[in-house]
Amino acid sequence: MGSPRSLLEARGLRPRKRLGQHFLADPSVPAAILARAGPGPGETVLEIGPGLGALTIPLSRACARVLAVEKDRELFRLLGERLAAEGIGNVEPIAGDILTLDLAGLSRRAGGRLAVFGNLPYNISSQVVVRLIAGRAHVSRAVLMFQRELAERLRAAPGGRQWGRLSVLLALTAEVRPLLRVGPGAFHPRPKVDSEVVEIRFAEQAAFPPEAEAPLFRLVAAAFGQRRKTLRNALRAGLPGLAPRRLEEALAALGIDPRRRAETLAPADFVRLAARLGA
Repeated sequence: MGSPRSLLEARGLRPRKRLGQHFLADPSVPAAILARAGPGPGETVLEIGPGLGALTIPLSRACARVLAVEKDRELFRLLGERLAAEGIGNVEPIAGDILTLDLAGLSRRAGGRLAVFGNLPYNISSQVVVRLIAGRAHVSRAVLMFQRELAERLRAAPGGRQWGRLSVLLALTAEVRPLLRVGPGAFHPRPKVDSEVVEIRFAEQAAFPPEAEAPLFRLVAAAFGQRRKTLRNALRAGLPGLAPRRLEEALAALGIDPRRRAETLAPADFVRLAARLGA
């Protein structure tokens, strides 16, 4: 495989800043990812943003099938040409956007939950995580490259500055573990920050009943919507339909000081508060 720079220049293409494109240029990175959390022979992989195929091609040799979702039309065509040239037949390029993709439909086609892999554009990383959490019935795990700062937030613990909405939602639905740190030199063009590969393994059963998910997730989003405010004021602002008296009574019944901030609450506190408030 040629370098990302040479492959792009041969087609008169440049990395698109608007799409947050940084292409893997160091082959040792995909090799390390597969060594630490590679797919099993029977797994179907959904790859987000295959780009020039740096991760796609190694994945194709490790699993039964890869569904490679690419938003950039030029890269979509280039990837198809590269796969044909390599004689790879178990990769299906899909022109689409992961944020609107039908995960349920792909899971049905695959005959089971998907394993998601990808080198994510930094500008949509948080949105992708939220999308996968919502679609976790169709996704068993995700092995993704993030900006290091976001990766640290995803696996943060309660009480610190990095503990936030995504940390809570993942603590309630998954197990997160760091796999690999990657420096700027592994990409073309070089990003200005370090990256980290993280595995998110979704639980078979969440820490709350299915019917509680929507109100619980709304509560968490409201609590962290204005981080500098007290819990009482953040929830009043984020849940305008909630009667202040009802909120005060729920907090008092659970022994939660309304002057605390959301970052001091544990996942179980959010579950108890959502249950107390009801739908």
